Amino acid sequence: MVKVYLSRKDIPFTESNVSLDRESLTDLVKMGYRTTPVTVIGDQKVVGFSPSKLEEALLAEGITA
Repeated sequence: MVKVYLSRKDIPFTESNVSLDRESLTDLVKMGYRTTPVTVIGDQKVVGFSPSKLEEALLAEGITA
């Protein structure tokens, strides 16, 4: 859902698949998470799919669409 949300707003993103990429899994655990999705926008991390939190983080980074 996060990918669809960002795509519909024409916001570019990089996807990391923790099931296929061991380094991505390690990075996720280092951030203190063991669940996905975790969306990193600037210094903010949004866990799960929350349009309001995603929008808030995007606006804080000056990204609007």
